[in-house]
Amino acid sequence: MSQGRMPREAKILASAAEAHDIGAQYQRDGRRLVFANGCFDLLHAGHVRLLAHARSLGDALMVALNSDESVRRLKGPDRPLQGEQDRCEIMAALASVDFVVVFAEETPLELVRAVRPSVLVKGDDYSVEEVVGAKEVASWGGEVVLVPRLPGRSTTGIIASVG
Repeated sequence: MSQGRMPREAKILASAAEAHDIGAQYQRDGRRLVFANGCFDLLHAGHVRLLAHARSLGDALMVALNSDESVRRLKGPDRPLQGEQDRCEIMAALASVDFVVVFAEETPLELVRAVRPSVLVKGDDYSVEEVVGAKEVASWGGEVVLVPRLPGRSTTGIIASVG
C-alpha cells in the first residue's frame, strides 16, 4: 500500500533508524521500495520527472535529502538556497514521494545499507559504477536504474540564469 495520500508531515521520517524500519517492513512484505537521493535544492521539472519515473519502478519511493551541512560541503558555502526543512516539505508534497529522510554524510551509502532498497535510482548523468550504493544494492539482488535527464534542467543552470 502506497503512502502517497499521507499528510506531508507523516512522510518526513525522523531518522535513519525509521528509514531502516520501513525498508525492513517492505522486504518482509515482499514489496519493492525504490530509493533516490540528492540535494534537491531548487526543485525543477527534471527532478519531478526523475522522481515520477522512480516511483513507477516499485511500490513506494523513499527520497534521501542531503542535510544543509552536507550540501555546503558538496556545493559550497552559498548553498543550499533552501533549508533542509523546506526541502523536506516540498519533497513530501509530491504525490510520487512516499517517504523523505535527511542524511548528514556526503554520500547516502550508510542509509542505502540500512534501508536495503529493491531499486536504487539516479539520473543518467551518472554511470552505474559511479552510483553510490550500486554494488551493495546488486549484492542483495536489487537493481540500479539510471533515468534519462530532462535536457537543459539543472539547479546550477537556474542559479546562473538568475544571478
